[in-house]
Amino acid sequence: MASNDRNNRGWGSQPRQEAPHHTISTSDVQLKDIPQNLFSEIAKEKATKVFEAGGGRKNKSTQLRRFYDELVMWFEKVHFERTPQERQAKYQEVAPFIQMLVAKVAYAKGRDYVDGCFETLFAHLICQIKDADSLHHAKLFMEAFMGFYKAQE
Repeated sequence: MASNDRNNRGWGSQPRQEAPHHTISTSDVQLKDIPQNLFSEIAKEKATKVFEAGGGRKNKSTQLRRFYDELVMWFEKVHFERTPQERQAKYQEVAPFIQMLVAKVAYAKGRDYVDGCFETLFAHLICQIKDADSLHHAKLFMEAFMGFYKAQE
């Protein structure tokens, strides 16, 4: 029936072309008991994987940079000119907004701006942020990741 066809594709649209399925392992991206090579080999490997998964159409550096920039903004709100106790208190205040980045990356994937590899990696990173120190480590990982990512363009 025609309505069934419309439900699958939308009005007047062509069937969606699915990109090759890429997966990414995140077990080595740890913000607690940080692996010695987290900001070097691991960040480079993840950047390469996300770059290849995007296929030139998704995971554009400007889109990924938006997520990095927001993470940096939260890091600065928590860390800027604060004692360790003040950092932790500020972290507790803003933690729900940091965790909201998981929803934002899901939305970006739904809009076809990023693919599942980046969504998986970024959500895994954000879900590990539990305090001011792990926020700092997440920011450093994304800084290294973005450097390696940009080098591939």
